Amino acid sequence: MQMQNIKKLSFSAVICALAVVAVLAVHFPIFAVAAPFLEYDPGDIFVLVAGLLLGPWWGLGITLVASLVQGVTVSAASGLYGILMHIISTGTLVLVATFVKRLFKSRLSSELSVACGVLAATAVMLGANMVITPAFMGVSVEAVRDMLLPVILPFNLIKLAANGILACALYRAVRVPLSRLL
Repeated sequence: MQMQNIKKLSFSAVICALAVVAVLAVHFPIFAVAAPFLEYDPGDIFVLVAGLLLGPWWGLGITLVASLVQGVTVSAASGLYGILMHIISTGTLVLVATFVKRLFKSRLSSELSVACGVLAATAVMLGANMVITPAFMGVSVEAVRDMLLPVILPFNLIKLAANGILACALYRAVRVPLSRLL
């Protein structure tokens, strides 16, 4: 049992590193004029695959570590605000997707579970932006509300759906060989 935990811990460390390197390599604003601080990055792909392979609590742990490392290195400009929003977004995505996957073990379980995670994380981020963004960014609640439909909602749907689709493809490719190792 201890060897299995060592394997999972080692795999988790590699996933955290891959997530941070992915953010370093690829990040760009989706709505450059309206909200240049809302950037796409592919880091969640690796975290979500790890969650699907290892389960919700491992996925959440990887989310926390990757968010903290990313937040103090490649995304340091966003500070505590960025770390907190990343933990909320990715944490919701991973927890919902992995719990749904456990409930519905079908041929399409990873795709359906990830779709549920994407929708849940998008909804949660609408609320998180209404509460957290005014406090950290020094803008009014009304200003954030005015950005919800034209910017924040589509940003989260685009980013989360793109990463979810890519994570499903990667998961399908690595599920069997990695399951044997872990």
